[in-house]
Amino acid sequence: MKYAVVLCDGMADYPVDALSGKTPMSVADKNTMNTLASRSEVGLVRTVAEGLKPGSDVANLSVLGYDPAVYYSGRSPLEAASIGIDLKDTDVTLRCNLVTLSDEEKYEDKTMLDYCADDISTQEAKELIDFIQDKLGSDEFKFYSGVSYRHCLVWNNGEPKPGVLTPPHDISGRKITEYVPHGEHTQKLFELMKKSHELLKEHPVNKKREANGHRPANSIWLWGEGQKPILDSFENKFGLKGAIVSAVDLLKGIGICAGMETPYVEGATGYIDTNLNGKLNAALDSLKSGCDFVYIHIEAPDECGHRGETENKIKAIELIDREILRPLIDELKKMGDFAVMVLPDHPTPLSIRTHCGDPVPYMIYRSNNEVTSGIKVFDEKSAASTGVFIEQGHTLINRFLKG
Repeated sequence: MKYAVVLCDGMADYPVDALSGKTPMSVADKNTMNTLASRSEVGLVRTVAEGLKPGSDVANLSVLGYDPAVYYSGRSPLEAASIGIDLKDTDVTLRCNLVTLSDEEKYEDKTMLDYCADDISTQEAKELIDFIQDKLGSDEFKFYSGVSYRHCLVWNNGEPKPGVLTPPHDISGRKITEYVPHGEHTQKLFELMKKSHELLKEHPVNKKREANGHRPANSIWLWGEGQKPILDSFENKFGLKGAIVSAVDLLKGIGICAGMETPYVEGATGYIDTNLNGKLNAALDSLKSGCDFVYIHIEAPDECGHRGETENKIKAIELIDREILRPLIDELKKMGDFAVMVLPDHPTPLSIRTHCGDPVPYMIYRSNNEVTSGIKVFDEKSAASTGVFIEQGHTLINRFLKG
């Protein structure tokens, strides 16, 4: 038996006025998802438990069967694992975004124009982060470059709970005044952010970006603190050899910490221009070379939600259906019996441009046990109509693997 999860990050949404009160899932041309759902178990699952922040870290751990209440130690340590950082037990890690802030003189008066600096390229970002490390790095603080706008700061003997640190994608288009780091142990972090702006605003990489019509990556933004993660082996926990295919360090880090394969995919960007065919082939290669379980994570719907890009979010869902799910099913049929689960990790509604913790639709299809669900369109409303609701998200995988 082969198992595949197609995780469509942030795909769920609220009704959109511009779509006549429907959601991107409702209107997207996704024949494979809809057809599969008509023969699947369909319902809602709460992937973010009450009281937890609705991030991809918590939600994906939950979908993979790791109870965040037991296993979650912060987002950035998982990303650090992907980057290859060997953490000490006393290290505190933080996500270090490259962002675009407006040009008011006082740092606190600036506006968060773009949480990802126009999706800055990894090559440009590395040059900027290396520059920041050279100027601001020390025995206490060390900066590591990651992918695109996503990077990591390691705080030697840092404070595990420094204070209130806000994700930049939660404050798109807002003044940062009330969202800058605050709390007993955040002053050093805030100083790093302010100094980074002074260093980056005139950097040649940013001058070139501006000349080419792109937003500058003119500040770092620190958030997502945590400490060294400890996850049980996925294979020991579930008896299956697994792989995670993703463009983002967070998911790769979860895979590494869980002892799963994390194949590299050339051209995987985390946005709508990602190499979907490469991700599909990496997943199939893993299944053909000994893995029983593959988790294909596609970030694009989430990014489009954060940017408020309605048409692109619809397009991202359609691309997943056409370029991932359809050929995946065709290839799985050649391997024998299989099961596929399709779901978002959390909603990223276009109207609020950030994550929320609402339950998300899921479907589980089994080639050897098709069911009649009565579902014609796989979306939020139809999933709710089945009356099937999984309160504890980390238990869903047992339902998927054991039937």
